Amino acid sequence: MSAGRQALLKRLGTTARFPRRLIAERRIVFVKVGRHVRIPERALAEFVTASTVQPITARRRFGAVA
Repeated sequence: MSAGRQALLKRLGTTARFPRRLIAERRIVFVKVGRHVRIPERALAEFVTASTVQPITARRRFGAVA
């Protein structure tokens, strides 16, 4: 496995299957050069930013269940 692929997997915290699935489902920008597929660093950062879910910080009212 290449160093770039290992870095990608470590950054995403996933198995090798997940980036392949993102590419197959066209959920992330990628560049295809011959048989090789590359995910630009900017595209990875944009994907992570777009997929980030912010926590809800609502106050609880008297006896209300969130």
